[in-house]
Order: sequence, then structure tokens, then C-alpha cells
Amino acid sequence: REEREWHNARLRQENARLRLENRRLRRENRCLFRQALLGPGPDKPPAEPGEEAEALRAQLGRLQEKHRRALRHLRRCRAAGGPEASVAEEGELQELLLEEDEQP
Repeated sequence: REEREWHNARLRQENARLRLENRRLRRENRCLFRQALLGPGPDKPPAEPGEEAEALRAQLGRLQEKHRRALRHLRRCRAAGGPEASVAEEGELQELLLEEDEQP
């Protein structure tokens, strides 16, 4: 019985230590998340406008390519006579396909 009590006391201490560590990690996580949302702090210079613009252009290119692939996939599914979409989804798909056809 004494051994069990000693073991339980040790587990309670370990539990308390882990709770403290968990709180510390949560605070650190919130701080890092806030920094990511707010951008570089006053001690860090902001990214050069050219670098930022180039990164945004690259991201836009990747998103446009994903959009094109998704539309191609939808066209293939539609041509293969896939399951009937709801009227709203069909209208939205038609809109996307028309927009894609109009773009250069």
C-alpha cells in the first residue's frame, strides 16, 4: 500500500509538471500564432516590396493552376456522366466553366 501511495504521489508530481509545461507551450504557441498573423515585429524589417510581390505572384500562379486542374477534373467527370449534381451546384459549375473559357 505504501508503495502504491508513493507511486501515486510521484504521478501527481509528474502530472503537475506536465500541466505547467503544457501551459508554457500554449502561451508560446499563441505568441507564435500572433506573430504570424501580425507579421514581422518592430525589430525585424518588413520584407522588400519586390520580394513580397514576387511571392504573392508565385502563390497566385499556384492557385490558378490548382483552379485549372479542378475545372478540368470537373469537365471530365461531367463528360463521363457522373452523378447528377444539384441545381445550385450545376449553376455554380457552369459559372466557373464560363469564367474559365473567358479568361485568356
